[in-house]
Amino acid sequence: MPWSVRWVGGCGAQSQKQCKKSSFAFYQAVRDLLPVWFLEDMRTMEVFHWEDGGKVSVYSPSEALLYALVHDHQPYARHLLTKFPQSALAVPSQSFSCCQSAPHLAMAVRYNRVRVLFRILKAIQTLPPGDRAAHLDRQGCSRVEGGKTALHMACELVRPECLLLLLGHGAAPCLQDSAGNTPLDTLLQQISHMPAANMRAKLLCLDCLFFFVPQDLKFAMKQQLLDNRRQWQDLLGESRFQCLVGLAPPSLFVGAMRVLIRTISPEHFPEALDNLPLPHFLKPLDLKLES
Repeated sequence: MPWSVRWVGGCGAQSQKQCKKSSFAFYQAVRDLLPVWFLEDMRTMEVFHWEDGGKVSVYSPSEALLYALVHDHQPYARHLLTKFPQSALAVPSQSFSCCQSAPHLAMAVRYNRVRVLFRILKAIQTLPPGDRAAHLDRQGCSRVEGGKTALHMACELVRPECLLLLLGHGAAPCLQDSAGNTPLDTLLQQISHMPAANMRAKLLCLDCLFFFVPQDLKFAMKQQLLDNRRQWQDLLGESRFQCLVGLAPPSLFVGAMRVLIRTISPEHFPEALDNLPLPHFLKPLDLKLES
């Protein structure tokens, strides 16, 4: 290899410049979707990044996974999550994240990396229950993400596949962000934006949420729906509106889907959707992903 750990670990501007150069080389290699074995050689033997205080270190599996997420390098993400199921989801260094928590789920939603998100969720299912909840319901930085969870972000960015995967793997649908909004509030705010762009995907997200939220969910936007009834009836349709504001129970279909979907454990989601006793066109989304 062109340089050693001891050489790069030296002090001075030259070492810092070398760190930046090798760091960018690794970033480029992931971006160019180079083979996994080559990337792992780089990560563990020759690629370093410079931290505060003049400390240098190799990229951790967690940091490498963030690069794989950004560039949708699915084989590399699969390798990292298979070989390092815990450290790949650990907290990255401060140069990668302003908050000391793991941002992988939120990043997968932000970049709409559905297949990598699926693999992250499967890896999370192997963790102890407390660790699972910490990952699934992590609230983002209050300054950058407004305390939003990955589920909030799926609603804000209108990502139906990400939303359903998160819900099916146990993400809490009732948590509030820093502004007191639930994921449902966040989605309704997107639906209200004019012009009504991407409405089909927004209503699909809303229908997915219906399967998982409790019937008596308290949400901040409810009074606004009641105060602007005609507008919201036009946007949502009469049956969705009546159900949301508590003027009518959910439809028989929604009630049946709540029961059926909740029989599927997170470990078998979404594969078990194919086994639901329903015609294909009634199933919420076609999520045929490799397990």
